Amino acid sequence: MSTPTGRRVSYRLVMAVLVAALIAAVVTATVVGAAGLTAGEALRALFALFAGGADATGAFPDWAPRLLLDLRLPRMVLALVAGAALSTAGASFQGVFRNPLAEPYLLGVSAGAGLGATIAIVWKPLGAGVFGVPVLAFVGGALAAFLVYRLATFSGQTGSASLLLSGVAVGSTLTAVMSFLMVATERDLHTVIVWLMGGVTTASWTKVFITLPVVAAGFVYMMLMSRRMNLLLMGEERARELGVDSQRTRRNLMIVASLTTAAAVAFTGLIGFIGLMVPHIMRLVVGPDHRRLLPATALFGALLLLLADTVARTALAPAEIPVGIITAATGGPFFLYLLRVRRGA
Repeated sequence: MSTPTGRRVSYRLVMAVLVAALIAAVVTATVVGAAGLTAGEALRALFALFAGGADATGAFPDWAPRLLLDLRLPRMVLALVAGAALSTAGASFQGVFRNPLAEPYLLGVSAGAGLGATIAIVWKPLGAGVFGVPVLAFVGGALAAFLVYRLATFSGQTGSASLLLSGVAVGSTLTAVMSFLMVATERDLHTVIVWLMGGVTTASWTKVFITLPVVAAGFVYMMLMSRRMNLLLMGEERARELGVDSQRTRRNLMIVASLTTAAAVAFTGLIGFIGLMVPHIMRLVVGPDHRRLLPATALFGALLLLLADTVARTALAPAEIPVGIITAATGGPFFLYLLRVRRGA
């Protein structure tokens, strides 16, 4: 009985550390920035904002509450939501494919979202509205996931290898089309490149309220399917003997994880490697049980992307670094590490 108890305590400790670190990161992201606002002024303005009072003592500038409410807070929340979405989607892909290198971008979802955003920027089929790019990015990511699945099941099989190979093929093709559009329309090249680099610079509460329900619903579904994902780790034949329809489970999880990813990248652009790094790290810490892995992954993914965004907007303030550059700078070496480990195994 001591071993299970010890594991529960260990898991609770990990979750407590993640929650504490996330709270510290939230406070830091709220009070630091390039707006000429000290940490003390930001904290007092934040307190006054939520307390509903006004500043009668000159403890902070008059514009501070609006800065926090309209800029920093929605940006912070969107980073948290996107980080949780990308990391849990990556954990689901890695679980159902039994491959630690599987992630949303490997399966063509990012390429589809990127092509949809490029079409919206170049041709503006939905007009110049604020939702033109995210709507087509979401549609592109969802259609790419559907195309990958249809190609993988063309022969009647839905094995991990066929899905992964289909994802690589579809992603490469869509990336080629996107690159052609970028070259053919030089006037919008800068806008497309900025979106593809990823970031939450255009965050707003409207975007948060659109993204959050989709991501929350996807997470709830993944948690409900966590036991089946655990059984899939034992192999398709063994899972089938235990009553799990492996093909249906893999298809449904792939659709949900792809839609969750598309909802996140629709407003943040392409932020890579979160879905690869976070699940692998958390699997080493809390184990492969998805009932524990998914919540830990969601917290750590949210924490990692929030920290990356905080660095992006403060390292070279007042200039900003695209978040995608920071995640790629850390994710690239991690990907090489995974390849080396798998080669050794």
